[in-house]
Amino acid sequence: MNLPNKLTILRVIMVPFFVLFMLTDIGGSANKWIALVLFVIASLTDLLDGKIARKYNLVTNFGKFMDPLADKLLVCSAMICLIEMNKLSAWIVIVIISREFIISGFRLVASDNGVVIAASYWGKFKTVFQMAMIIVLIADLGGMFAVIGDILVWIALALTVISLIDYVVKNKQVLTQGGM
Repeated sequence: MNLPNKLTILRVIMVPFFVLFMLTDIGGSANKWIALVLFVIASLTDLLDGKIARKYNLVTNFGKFMDPLADKLLVCSAMICLIEMNKLSAWIVIVIISREFIISGFRLVASDNGVVIAASYWGKFKTVFQMAMIIVLIADLGGMFAVIGDILVWIALALTVISLIDYVVKNKQVLTQGGM
């Protein structure tokens, strides 16, 4: 297994620890900061695994499939925790997670037909803004950061919808190839 795939697996392994510190008091008053550090490190592995895979020609079908799944696990877990903490509206998370289910469905149909669909640039922008939003919301520094957090929520939501539309339009042939 190559380094980018190991980083992707590490990101998946970090998710339960992140959730543990987000939703319990096991670390006391440091919980928020431990969770934030875990989230930032996990997010950086996303950036790093892609750069390494492309630079050293280590792109694999496993990576194309698991990297977006690892991102979904991390980001969706974080947003669900933020609902629990009253820092994010449930309807926004429902829209974002619904997009993820739709895209995952597309990927499953495509893989049944021997096609692997990599993430688009819109999807990558969406992920970056969602991660930035989550970092700002977890840090919860108040003042101007609260305004920045609100702006990031709306940008992430807009990019979620745009990336869904882009993905469906560019890959509509998957539905016809899948017998639909």
